[in-house]
Amino acid sequence: MPCDIDAQIAHIKRGCAELIDEGELRRKIARGAPLRVKVGFDPTAPDLHLGHTVVIQKMRHFQELGHHVVFLIGDFTGRIGDPSGKSETRPPLTEEQIIGNAETYKQQVFKILDPEKTEVAFNSAWLGAMGAADFIRLASRYTVARMLERDDFEQRYKKQVPIAIHEFLYPLAQGYDSVALKTDVELGGTDQKFNLLVGRHLQGQYGIEPQCVLTMPLLEGLDGVKKMSKSLGNYIGIDESASEIFGKIMSLSDALMWRYFELLSDKPLADITELKRAVANGSRHPKLVKEKLAFELTARYHNREKAEEARQGFNAVFSGGGVPDDAAAHICGEGDEAAPAVFLHAAGLVASRGEARRLISQKALSIDGVLCADASTPLKRGTYVIKLGKKRFLRLTVGE
Repeated sequence: MPCDIDAQIAHIKRGCAELIDEGELRRKIARGAPLRVKVGFDPTAPDLHLGHTVVIQKMRHFQELGHHVVFLIGDFTGRIGDPSGKSETRPPLTEEQIIGNAETYKQQVFKILDPEKTEVAFNSAWLGAMGAADFIRLASRYTVARMLERDDFEQRYKKQVPIAIHEFLYPLAQGYDSVALKTDVELGGTDQKFNLLVGRHLQGQYGIEPQCVLTMPLLEGLDGVKKMSKSLGNYIGIDESASEIFGKIMSLSDALMWRYFELLSDKPLADITELKRAVANGSRHPKLVKEKLAFELTARYHNREKAEEARQGFNAVFSGGGVPDDAAAHICGEGDEAAPAVFLHAAGLVASRGEARRLISQKALSIDGVLCADASTPLKRGTYVIKLGKKRFLRLTVGE
């Protein structure tokens, strides 16, 4: 995708939160040589979700522009534990966890990046070779006062929440990665800005031209409020099934849909603007536009055939009133109580009758497509399609 500097900068800045410094980046591009662009990921969990892919997608933009990208797996820094955004010391990972998670990262990242144009590196290659004297010399390149300017450290210090000394080593170690790799640009989420700037500072300390820093927004999860996180349950994993990915994207609010379009879609911004205009003037239904996004992202992590199957399955279930093929079945025989709170628990859709009553009171239950707010009245003999929330289905037979 060769293009002039203005076009490159526009493509690079799409969706970004901050670029430090655009003038420097223009000068680097003007030299005509491919830039070395780095993103580091500590293998803290085995699965990547769409929140992680915001930065990886930006790496691919650099690949499309002919630049060299380095996908850095922090197998050494993962043992320290990144304190970014943490209110307390985070326990480090075991070596077994790191090795296992790193392998799955390598498999998943190539669903986005071109493997032929990607360098995969492990920071244990240089950090693991450093001795105590080397780390002392590295620590001398930065001050405690500067370290305490970092928001999470500052807040913990004010509240007298313990900060372990090894946590100060994390940004120094991440920064040294940029020295070892001689990177021209480092990418990260907005919560990584401090660490990225440490890398820029250390490069100058070691006589290397400082890297440019590009931060990307933290993607909101399905709730539209908090950043996407597996621990919060508001995530979309890129290794989930096609139907799960498609269905979760279709559950986004119409407003949040545009955020996902901008940060995750390959569609040109002009096309997205046109879709917004069409929805605003009523010429396109937002559901149909959301289907475009769901199809694109599902196809990226599976293929077009699987994405089409997911689209048809979604519409059959949620638009046509159908039931998933793998929906559970349950029979309330003679003498069994067929009240909703009872059969939902007996069929395993909820953990307890209390949970069933709570969900029913929140208008989460429908029977044959009709909202049900009565948890205690038994159903009559017959067969029913039970839907609890957006994704739990049951084929219920009463009276056999």
